Amino acid sequence: MSREFSDLVKAVGDCKSKQEEDRIILREVALLRTRLSERDAASRMKELCVRMMYCEMLGHPVEFGYIHAVNLTQRTTLIEKRTGYLTASLFLDSRSELLILLVNTLQRDLKSQNPWEICAALSAMTRLIGAETVPAVLRQVVDLLSHSNDQVRKKATMVLHRFLQTCPSAVQDHLDLFKRALCDRDPSVMSASLCAIHDLAKLDAAAYQNLVPSLVIILKQVAEHRLSREFDYHRMPAPWIQLKLLKILAVLGHANQRASEEMYEVLREVMRRAAELGTSAGYAVTYECVRTVTRIYPQADLLQSAAEHTSRFIGAANPNLRYIGIHALSDIVRVDPRYAAEHQVVVMECLEEPDQALRRKTLDILYQMTNPANVEVVVDRMSAFLAPAAAPSPRAA
Repeated sequence: MSREFSDLVKAVGDCKSKQEEDRIILREVALLRTRLSERDAASRMKELCVRMMYCEMLGHPVEFGYIHAVNLTQRTTLIEKRTGYLTASLFLDSRSELLILLVNTLQRDLKSQNPWEICAALSAMTRLIGAETVPAVLRQVVDLLSHSNDQVRKKATMVLHRFLQTCPSAVQDHLDLFKRALCDRDPSVMSASLCAIHDLAKLDAAAYQNLVPSLVIILKQVAEHRLSREFDYHRMPAPWIQLKLLKILAVLGHANQRASEEMYEVLREVMRRAAELGTSAGYAVTYECVRTVTRIYPQADLLQSAAEHTSRFIGAANPNLRYIGIHALSDIVRVDPRYAAEHQVVVMECLEEPDQALRRKTLDILYQMTNPANVEVVVDRMSAFLAPAAAPSPRAA
């Protein structure tokens, strides 16, 4: 980047007010308009596009430069092409009139021998391709799911998922490709398929019941640290993959005893390993395990284990953990109300927390927990909690 751009970024960072920032950016927008009309603009187009993107990020449109971002995607050097696709995907959307100028470039780059050019085009497509243009590139994207480069296969899977969201009818004949991606030898490709499988399973769980054994095996391997350490986050093995797998299992195991029985053991093991880690990522996976346990066909021992982990959340000093503990207990009580009694006192103590979100959630679960045996205690406690809100303010008096 030039000294001119560095000075701009520094000047914006030193601003003391929004008005001062606006004056600087408006001056930059006017300067960019001039720079783009100069004879040597083509040689500096990459930086000019980045500078236009910076102005847009700060709330000042630069519509006069959009066409230059589109033209930059047609350059032969990778860095310029990637910059063009990045800026075009931020400037435009699937309804833009300029998109028609990009379709031919996208089709050409999808055929490139350079996998990074293909990846640049695929990344832009998740943002730019609408329902009308899906048929123009669908066949090429499907072919790229068999590409030798794992990054290309991963991005092609993500683009196909985007097509499923924007134009489901066009992708109906290719849904089995997501199952194939689930079994890909590269974990990143497998991971990319999970979001699509989750969406599809929510629409028709029965069609994806046969994936339960594979999903269980994958979850077990991830929890046992079979993946590369590059997928770790704060010592937690691939937490986002685990979370998405758990969400899928929750959908497939709902009201299905046979499918749920295949999950019990791995859920117990994943919950134990995640809880032992004692990190935020571990708590997130533990909580998702509890949610999954409460959504599949219930099993007494597993539900008891989930309740024990939930009690640790509720008893934690950290208000964020107490909040997810209240959420988790709400799910457990919905399955078996008997678990409400042993946590009743601790839950009512949460009404004294300064965190408003925690207090509101506590009121919700107290309503769920109330029964003929504890109604007087709960109502008295809730009345005491609400009394200050009902009292007239000094100003009103």
